[in-house]
Amino acid sequence: MPGSSIELRHISYVVAASEHGSFRRAAAALGVQESAISRRVRDLEIRLGTALFVRSHSGVTLTLAGKQFVDRGRKALSEIGLARTEVAAIGRVGDGELRIGILSSLGSSFLADLIQKFSERYAAIQMSFADGDQAEHVAAIRQRQLDVAFLTGTLEWEGCECRHLWSEQVFVAMPEQHMLAEAAQLDWVDVIGERFIVSDAAPGQEIYNYLVQRLAGLGRQPEILPHSVGRHNLLSLVALGQGLTLASEGVTATQVPGVAFRPIGNETLPYSMVWSAQNDNPALLRFLDIAASLETQNVSLVTSRA
Repeated sequence: MPGSSIELRHISYVVAASEHGSFRRAAAALGVQESAISRRVRDLEIRLGTALFVRSHSGVTLTLAGKQFVDRGRKALSEIGLARTEVAAIGRVGDGELRIGILSSLGSSFLADLIQKFSERYAAIQMSFADGDQAEHVAAIRQRQLDVAFLTGTLEWEGCECRHLWSEQVFVAMPEQHMLAEAAQLDWVDVIGERFIVSDAAPGQEIYNYLVQRLAGLGRQPEILPHSVGRHNLLSLVALGQGLTLASEGVTATQVPGVAFRPIGNETLPYSMVWSAQNDNPALLRFLDIAASLETQNVSLVTSRA
């Protein structure tokens, strides 16, 4: 590492590796090569004269020195994130901008309606979107790098506001010629013994955990193979017979030749909106207002059908 300075990306590498428990998963989350993280962390350890991680076949864990470095590094990144946000706010033009983190597919009817209505009402506000896993999005919310994020589940995140907005049915994606494609609806017992594939990228880890939770409860450890591909290519691998995968209702709108989607019983997945109450971006406040309005309409519609 040339010179004596420590670059921000090196701090980010260490923090990401500590959060994900491995250089490989950290690299996937940051969109860089695993070798880049491994090499830069090693250079940093040499520069500091101490080890930051204990390395093993299963991943990495922080040393005592590493924990202290990560604590300081997170604070530094947070302060820099705040500075960037404040400077960006000064330079905003028109009605501003809104940065949105997504884990669900944009094909989700509620999310698609929300984005469309917001865009129609506030055409001058520029929206930008970022994929990522739950931990990344929550960290970005806290650091003001994102204004709002949509995550699965109804967990409460420290320092954040959370609101459950909608739920989607869970589907199994399979080759059209698969024997299970003949069924109109599936149960978890129907897929015991099947091989599943997930993406290394978001929301792959969430799908992996979901599968383990559901199938392990039936006394079977599922076979789950990760692939370093995006959602569309993962579905293409399903069509080629490489395994099954799970998909939310919004993903079923994706047209991939050779792939069939079948629902699992009454299995639904809740989706929540997460933001920081400390974020005073006017565009965010307008977005929250429309989201609340849509939620009320949805509740009224469901009640009238009951």
